[in-house]
Amino acid sequence: MSRNRKLGRFGALALVVVLAAGLAPAGFAQSPDEIQKVVNAAYEKYRGLKEGANADYIPALAKVDPNLFGIVLVTTDGKVYTAGDVASEVSIQSISKVFTMARVMDEQGPQALVDNIGVDATGQVFNSIIAVEQHKGAEMNPLVNPGAITATSMVKGTTADEIWASILVTYNDFAGRPLSVNREVYKSEAETNQRNQAIAMLMWAYGHIKSEPLRATDIYTKQCSVNVNARDLAGMAATLANGGKNPLTGKQAMKPGNVPQVLAVMATAGLYDGSGKWLYQTGLPAKSGVGGGLIAVCPGRFGIAVISPPLDAAGNSVRAQKAIADISNALKANPLASTPR
Repeated sequence: MSRNRKLGRFGALALVVVLAAGLAPAGFAQSPDEIQKVVNAAYEKYRGLKEGANADYIPALAKVDPNLFGIVLVTTDGKVYTAGDVASEVSIQSISKVFTMARVMDEQGPQALVDNIGVDATGQVFNSIIAVEQHKGAEMNPLVNPGAITATSMVKGTTADEIWASILVTYNDFAGRPLSVNREVYKSEAETNQRNQAIAMLMWAYGHIKSEPLRATDIYTKQCSVNVNARDLAGMAATLANGGKNPLTGKQAMKPGNVPQVLAVMATAGLYDGSGKWLYQTGLPAKSGVGGGLIAVCPGRFGIAVISPPLDAAGNSVRAQKAIADISNALKANPLASTPR
């Protein structure tokens, strides 16, 4: 994977202002049948697409069925639209970073992340050591590995088990059901995560991780190995679209006031090198994972998720990007768009 394009703190701030001001479109002009038709059309259009390749730097991911393809859209009033395989599970991978970030914000406030990690795109690869060295670990964000491992280290708890329990309950609340770790993926990642261990040690050396950097790396590896299906991911995205309240269970998964900040970081750094292009095309805050999942959020309207393991050069699911962009455009869901008066 190559470099995150730096959108900068002003782009993030602008998005926060838009979301906080309530300018995102509310409700659907389309009927349920029309929405389902749009979802079905995207599935049929891209189900035969053969572009991209599974991630193989984590051996377990290379073995995932590349033909797996499922789309789920969940509205903020709890309606669910599906197409394809929405039950098969993959590991959540970097999408997990969003929800650990949310946990830290709720425990310590959004400023804690700004002060200890940063919220700008780094301009470097997602697992860059150069980016850590350049600013002594200060100019990160919670969606690249140095910032994500540090965010995991910031979750409250005196033991690894307590910290993990806090993280997992947050994921469960967002997904609306108990989730579990894919042990094969966890073992595979733990055996090949030497670079992340090095990153954690550097973040500890520069004072961002306060203690036990290797414990933080292990917990981070475990969180990336949580199994999810497309329905889980869509529910998690819809919870963000609904002010932190899961529209399917009614559970408040995070504080409403912290949601715009989560979405801002997703918008500026959620798709690795493709973040700027994605925002340009859709306007939707989003996050990808190298397991093949992709979530996107239309504030006030819906969350959407696609699982399809083959990735592009930046590490983002090829089919997921195309399907979500088509659906978003068909539903006029760009939250940055407005109609002249």
